[in-house]
Parts: sequence; C-alpha cells; structure tokens
Amino acid sequence: MGAKAEVRMSEARAWAYVILGGLLEIVWASGFKYEAVPGIVVLIALLTSFELIIKAAKVLPVGTVYAVFAGMGTLGTTIVEIVMSGGAVSMVRIVCILLLLACIVGLKLSGKGSET
Repeated sequence: MGAKAEVRMSEARAWAYVILGGLLEIVWASGFKYEAVPGIVVLIALLTSFELIIKAAKVLPVGTVYAVFAGMGTLGTTIVEIVMSGGAVSMVRIVCILLLLACIVGLKLSGKGSET
C-alpha cells in the first residue's frame, strides 16, 4: 500500500555501472599512493565506485560483478604504476596483465543471460 514499485535496471546499464565503478576504483586505489590525486577525490571515487557495484549486483551475478570490478582495479592500478614509475616491464608481467584482461572479458561474456 503506497509502496513505490521499483523499476529493474537493464543489464546493459548494470554493466555500465560495473565499468564505471572499476574505473573509479583505479582512481581511488592510485590515489592512496600518488599525492597528485586529492584526498577528496579519493573519497568520492571510493564511495561512488562501491555504490555503483552495489546497484549492479542487484541485476547481475554478484560474483561476476565483484570479479570484474576487482580485476579492472588490479589491471588499471598496475598500468598506472607502470606508467608512473617509468620502469621497464618484464614479459612475465605483461603476460599476466593480458591474462587478467582475458579473464575479465571472459567473465563479462559468460555472465550474459546468467541467473542472479
């Protein structure tokens, strides 16, 4: 009685939230190390990224959402670290980064149409 009906978000929008949340995770995680990222930006990125994955997990399988989110953060912060350090990258590290990327893409593709 009087309760507002909740409209279910589309899977496409939920995936957009996961991707945006993963990108924001790169911002806040990198901000822990690099002072070029202001503390307020770190805090806003952290809170927003978790809000986005919480919303996405209501539509998509939570394990897939979290794995993609964490994988994007790991991949992104590793790339930021490589760029910021200006150091050489070993072939093993490149292979691991590419493997992680392949797993993230695989999880996204295999999650299509999965039951939550």
